[in-house]
Amino acid sequence: MTRPGSFDYVVVGGGSAGCVLAARLSEDPDTHVLLLEAGSGTPLDLVAVPPAWPALMGTEADWADRTVPQDGADGLVVPWPRGRGLGGSSTINAMCFLRGHVSSYDAWVKQGATGWAYDDLLPYFKRSENVTGVPGRDPRYRGMDGPLRVAPAANRHPLAEAFLAAAVEAGHPVTEDFTSGLDTAFGWGDLSIADGRRWDAATAYLRGPVMDRPNLHVVTDTLVHRLTFEGERCTGVVHGADGDLIEVRAEREVVLTAGAVGSAQLLMLSGIGPASHLRELGITTRADLPGVGANLQDHPMCGVVYEATGPVPPAANGHGEVQGLIRTDDSLDGPDVQLQMVDVPLREDTLPGPGFDRGYTIMVALMTPCSRGSIRLSEATPGSAPIIDPRYYADSRDVDAVVHGVRAARRIGAATALDAWRGAEAQPGLAALSDEELRAYVRRNLRSYGHYTGTCRIGAADDVDAVVRTDLRVRGVAGLRVADASVMPSVVSANTNATVYAIAERAADLLRGH
Repeated sequence: MTRPGSFDYVVVGGGSAGCVLAARLSEDPDTHVLLLEAGSGTPLDLVAVPPAWPALMGTEADWADRTVPQDGADGLVVPWPRGRGLGGSSTINAMCFLRGHVSSYDAWVKQGATGWAYDDLLPYFKRSENVTGVPGRDPRYRGMDGPLRVAPAANRHPLAEAFLAAAVEAGHPVTEDFTSGLDTAFGWGDLSIADGRRWDAATAYLRGPVMDRPNLHVVTDTLVHRLTFEGERCTGVVHGADGDLIEVRAEREVVLTAGAVGSAQLLMLSGIGPASHLRELGITTRADLPGVGANLQDHPMCGVVYEATGPVPPAANGHGEVQGLIRTDDSLDGPDVQLQMVDVPLREDTLPGPGFDRGYTIMVALMTPCSRGSIRLSEATPGSAPIIDPRYYADSRDVDAVVHGVRAARRIGAATALDAWRGAEAQPGLAALSDEELRAYVRRNLRSYGHYTGTCRIGAADDVDAVVRTDLRVRGVAGLRVADASVMPSVVSANTNATVYAIAERAADLLRGH
């Protein structure tokens, strides 16, 4: 092992949050920042092509994880795509740039995350984005000069236009700005696409003049093996590839931005996590934090799949341009299901249905799941695939909510605005009418939305199950913070990428003492 270098901050994980922190912390020329990323620094050519994102699944840009068999979903093993490379999941996602409804952030405060309500995060949402010139965007709620260029679809797909008209016909309200976080309605969601190309975190925050800063060091194709310590203080990391390990020192702090899977993995490999699990793998416990790897959440997806009356035109964007939020129960504080037009027939891989350009889907995604899962180590070797158990549909309320969403999707799908497009209902098929039949369908047509959260959640100082305090410091360990999707106490009611940017923007201020 070579002797350590020294930096003020070592940021572990070059995904959305890591790119933000590396850019913001290095704005001070006297602050030296090291950003470490396990994947490549050179994106695949397809990354820039918005509608090509499905082809990125399983490539070198994807960790290509899989869950354990899901008891709540008839034993399905669910693919779990996760971005690998500079920009992380922002380089392989479907580019929907949405905020959750205000209620899903205020729910964090009720769980002990004081200071993390929607209004607290609003300045950081605005700091990350640039919606200059987009009609209907209110500068009180939207950012006009951030690095990330976002806007609704420039070349609107005719199926998306028909879907929005069908939603209105089915009695749903329409909002001009679906990304504001204030509405339960349908509308054209913002996309992280600019000039016809994906606008990911590395493009927005790092590439260009920021990468040339002499105080910013970006190292890719290197895996962080463990954290290093002096007493109770985290002092740096050990990283490397092909057995060539390097130790680097953080004079101020180490910040984990490796996501809900990677950050929890690294903490446990370094002896921070549930002591019983660490003992099973022969890892010495440094801090017994049972919440590390627990509280795992995702948005499970199902959908109503239709055959089209003719070939579906190719997409110019990310296959999903219009979304809607609904409540499946009027007693809920906020919306719990997202409906979205997907201009391809998306379904669980083994289910029959039309070809790629011969169908479409009204997707149903559960936004506020009650089920909770876990990330665990399969062995004590860095780089080993984790044990991923989201426990989809372990709580029957989740299945009931998705069934309600499927019925709502069918009502929209039957509207006259979609008559010109609608052929036969391929999935679940019109024979599936009863609640029991639809519950069975929901369990077998399960996909992950790729919105993994919660495994290092924020909590109050006296909350023994919390992993980080409200300032994102890891409990019981000095010099170490987590600042990514893993800190969310509960998953928000939208695609999570916009919230990750806001968390990282706020983390940068916390680290700088602002």
